[in-house]
Formats: sequence, structure tokens, C-alpha cells
Amino acid sequence: MNDADEGRGDVTTSYRNAPTRTVTADGVTFAYRELGPRSGVPVLFLTHLAAVLDNWDPRVVDGIAARHRVITFDNRGVGASTGSTPGTIEDMADDAVTFVRALGLDQVDILGFSMGGMIAQVIAQTQPRLVRSLILAGTGPAGGEGIKNVTRISHVDTLRALLTLQDPKLYLFFTRTANGRRAGRAFLARLKERTQHRDKAISLTSYFSQLKAIHQWGLQAPADLSHIHQPVLVANGESDRMVPSRNTLDLAAGLPRGELVPLYPDAGHGGIFQFHDEFVARALAFLEARPDS
Repeated sequence: MNDADEGRGDVTTSYRNAPTRTVTADGVTFAYRELGPRSGVPVLFLTHLAAVLDNWDPRVVDGIAARHRVITFDNRGVGASTGSTPGTIEDMADDAVTFVRALGLDQVDILGFSMGGMIAQVIAQTQPRLVRSLILAGTGPAGGEGIKNVTRISHVDTLRALLTLQDPKLYLFFTRTANGRRAGRAFLARLKERTQHRDKAISLTSYFSQLKAIHQWGLQAPADLSHIHQPVLVANGESDRMVPSRNTLDLAAGLPRGELVPLYPDAGHGGIFQFHDEFVARALAFLEARPDS
């Protein structure tokens, strides 16, 4: 079924209530949600390892959608999207481009978090006319410091979470300080605000394919970031264990038009969620600095 053009009579303002739609292209049916104004260049959200539609912080989505059209989607083979999940970041980028083209879009801004930031970098280089600007959070360049260790860290913290009956994101996304634990619990509570028509969890097969893709990204030769000519806003927490924060500094320094958000204090991989108010304000200012916004 393709309902990309249906159900748009009213503007959706809350991610909690955004309907899940589908669009089919190249034999894959992509599940997606959109909200916010219909005019202007949309902001495409590219998500993290193991994430489905329900893993986006509604404070970040709603904050951006207050002034911009926001589109989130499930990668191929993930959640409610069909097909098999690719084992490379490059193939995931191709899928994202296929999805964008299926919606009839000629240009997007991209907010890529973690694995999504890796995918965004590839799209910016292979489809430069499609991407107006980038926001990269909790991510790093190909061959970046420590990225090859994501698999080990994910396994260790998932086991730790199982033994302590907690969500792995409390360990992977947040510091273990009092502030970090409090921010993690608040984040998980926000993810549960949507109570109806929730997405399906990622399968283990897809999860391991994504881990393989990130591992390969980390083993690549160091990236030449000079080929990314779009304006890029770069953000992260100061204590990211998954994609070490050094990568954020390297991105900002290596990108010709990179702009660094000072690293969020006492924050880890999920720094943009812990400091969602500050991040949204900075992201909106960045997006609206574009002359054709």
C-alpha cells in the first residue's frame, strides 16, 4: 500500500499523534511519519542503531516541527519497513535517497544521529544537490576514533542492562552520574508518551546487520571531509562512550563549513536528548540561518 499522499488534510503538531504512513519504491515499503508545516525544505531525521520510529525523542521532533516540516522513517528491513537491512552505511544511504525521492522531494535538510549521522555524511557527498544542510549529532567520520568498538560496547552494555533489569540506553546514551541517570529516566519516559499505533521493534537480524555496517565504517580509511560542502552543525555530549566525543571535534574541524555546538557537560551519546531544549534552539537557529529558509 502507498498512502504517501493520503491523510494530509490537517497539520500534525505532535509526534505522539503523527500517523504512520507508507510509501513504496524499488520493491521496499518504507514506514514513515511527518509533522509540522507543509511548506519549506523538510528536515529528514536519520536515526541510530537499533532504532525504530518510536525511538526519537518527542521533545526534539516537536521542537523542530514547530517551525519546519519533519520526516522520520524506518530504514529498510527495520520496524514496519519491508526488505532486508543492508550491511553497509553506503547501502543505507542509497535506501534513504530512494525514500526521499519516493516522496517527491528535491531537497532536504538532514538531522542524523549516531548511525544516522554516518548515513547523512554519505548522502551529502553522493547526492550534494539533494542536501541543503546537515546536523550531525553523536556521530563520527569514516575511520573515526573508537567507532570500530561500537559492537563490543553495545554487547557489554546490553548484557549489563539485562542483569540489572534496565534499558540498555541508560548505559549507552547517558553518564552514570546522578544527572545522567536522571536524564536517562526522563528520556525513556518521553519515549513512552505515544501509546497507540506504536512501531515494531527491530529484529535481531537487522540489528546485527547494522552493527556490521558501523564496524566497517569504523575500519575504513580516515574520511576526507573536504568533499562535504554543505553547512554542518555538529553536536554531542562530552562523554560519549559509543562514538567517542573526539569524533565530534574532528568533524567540526575537518568540515569546510562545520559549526560546533560546545559539548554538553556531564552528557554522553544522548547529549542532544539530555539537553533537548538547548539543542532544539541551536538547531532552529542553524536551519533558519540558511538564506532560502
